[in-house]
Amino acid sequence: MFSRLFRRGKSGDEKNDAIPADASWSFIGADIHSHFVPGIDDGAKTIEDSIVLLKAMEAMGYKKIVTTPHVMSDFYPNSSLTILTGLKKIQDAARENNINLEISAAAEYYIDEYFTELMAKEPLLPIHKNEVLVEFSMLYEPPMLNSALFSMQTNGYKPIIAHPERYIFFHNKFERYRELRDRGCKLQLNLLSISGYYGRNIMEVAMRLLEKGMYDYCGSDMHHEKHAAALKAMLQTKAYSTLVNYPFLNSQLCF
Repeated sequence: MFSRLFRRGKSGDEKNDAIPADASWSFIGADIHSHFVPGIDDGAKTIEDSIVLLKAMEAMGYKKIVTTPHVMSDFYPNSSLTILTGLKKIQDAARENNINLEISAAAEYYIDEYFTELMAKEPLLPIHKNEVLVEFSMLYEPPMLNSALFSMQTNGYKPIIAHPERYIFFHNKFERYRELRDRGCKLQLNLLSISGYYGRNIMEVAMRLLEKGMYDYCGSDMHHEKHAAALKAMLQTKAYSTLVNYPFLNSQLCF
């Protein structure tokens, strides 16, 4: 089933007749997950890298970018100051390079034993209104996950769980996805997940979540040019047809 969805149209293969030649990600409107602020996490290293990635996003049809540097105590101890200072740099560089994207910044917060302490130190940077992007270990469920999410909500935030399909410990516990949504969390798909970029198992879980209408947002999670090239290539696969009619909330951020 899944391999057929993403097969490219070739002689003898399933044709992609429904995909327009000028297919773009414009129907998404706003990307809510990326790493474009240079030099502060594992994304863009220089302002030149940032410009290359922003140009790629604009060429693929995006209108707005909410870039989300990692905030991770052990590796990327960013703060609102470091993020917003970096945002100003890429906004200035975008204007100088005639990039017509609306660019703002939030963060991708890593839930660990230090997260609630961080939340007490300064307000979190939201994607939209009070919605905050969070992630956690992809290898094991952190013991403080439920309490951290509850603490966020008692402080007035609504969690957006980044790339839930990539948390391998949930793959055989599909009910945990429902529990997260029942707790008031929103789920954000990594677009590249359904292309098989991160592996078949992740692709299949992502498709199952899509089929059950459990995603609220999608994001590029773009770090570098390889991601940009893969995202562009998806536009001429069945992945595009799968996503184009899904009711993602991203476009609401463009109003």
